[in-house]
Amino acid sequence: MPTRRAFLSFTAAGAGALLVAPHMVFASVQSERRFVFIIQRGAADGLHIVVPYADPAYASLRGPIAVDPSDMTRLDGTFGLHASLQHTAQLYAQKQALFVHAVATPYRDRSHFDGQNILETGGSAPYSVHDGWLNRLVALVGPSRAEAIAFAPTVPAALRGKIDVASYAPSALPSASDDLLLRVGSLYEHDAQLGPLWRSAMAARDMAGGVRGRGDAASLGKLAASFLAKPDGPRIAMIETGGWDTHTGQSARLAAQLKALDAMLGALHEGLGPVWAQTTVVVATEFGRTAAVNGTGGTDHGTGTAAMLAGGAVRGGRVLADWPGLRASDLYEGRDLRPTTSLDAVIAGAASETFGLDPHRTFATLFPQTKAIKPATGLVGV
Repeated sequence: MPTRRAFLSFTAAGAGALLVAPHMVFASVQSERRFVFIIQRGAADGLHIVVPYADPAYASLRGPIAVDPSDMTRLDGTFGLHASLQHTAQLYAQKQALFVHAVATPYRDRSHFDGQNILETGGSAPYSVHDGWLNRLVALVGPSRAEAIAFAPTVPAALRGKIDVASYAPSALPSASDDLLLRVGSLYEHDAQLGPLWRSAMAARDMAGGVRGRGDAASLGKLAASFLAKPDGPRIAMIETGGWDTHTGQSARLAAQLKALDAMLGALHEGLGPVWAQTTVVVATEFGRTAAVNGTGGTDHGTGTAAMLAGGAVRGGRVLADWPGLRASDLYEGRDLRPTTSLDAVIAGAASETFGLDPHRTFATLFPQTKAIKPATGLVGV
């Protein structure tokens, strides 16, 4: 027999989405800036996304999966952008997107679980930090100024911590009737535990503004924008994407993945409207992939990769790279793109400049175990 809490979750899902939250009240939000973290779970191949077409070793290393320069958007004399990222290319041309190449967290092994833990917690070793850097950012900005939400079935590690955050995910269930919603609301109105949860579910339903979010990337981006665009809505959000582990058939699989990511960014751009001018989006993955193609038309777990920043607040139109090269002697452990830029520095710099925080304090708070690295600067306009 289902519990009352299970019934509540089921009914709330029928109202339009699955809500997992201690509360869903976004009040007294003073900051007008928005910060969105999109995680690419599975280790996205930065060499396939931001293509170093001018590197002499690129084509031979990549073999059958090498991207033809005529099939990409030239970003500069060295790098091109995969053709599936059409809207992103437009943002780059409008100086609202930039890319950081040969980037990595402190992690140097090749486990998805460990790599994602370090990416999300901001530690230097797996499971050495027990809360997420994004949750610590909420605390640093001040929860009365920057409430947070994850668009995922449960709160991801990056948003777990001392500050309560919400989690909201699309549901395939049909919408509940207004009569059923009123009956359930009346039933739990005076229940000390379930009453607040139900009111939170209804607040989330109202904030979604009728946007159901069918589960595809564009709908999820539209759903996220419907929350973030509200004057009293959240200011910090996280969106999960998966499917970036391309051991086989990489060319076709990544083309589809990147098209979906591009649609999500396009929906965010459109849905946020004028708020886009005050938005920073960070797109990052746990680690990169091998520089050379494998025997099944894919790539295996690697190290260095590419990250992306997008948004009207971003000082875009650039590829930032201390490029290490792709010759055999240049590769990390003879197989991977050598990381030359700290992803921690990029995230801390983008977050501090978005909210006008002290960059060194921000870095020390978000990445307490990373030493002797300065936060990146000049990524986001004041």
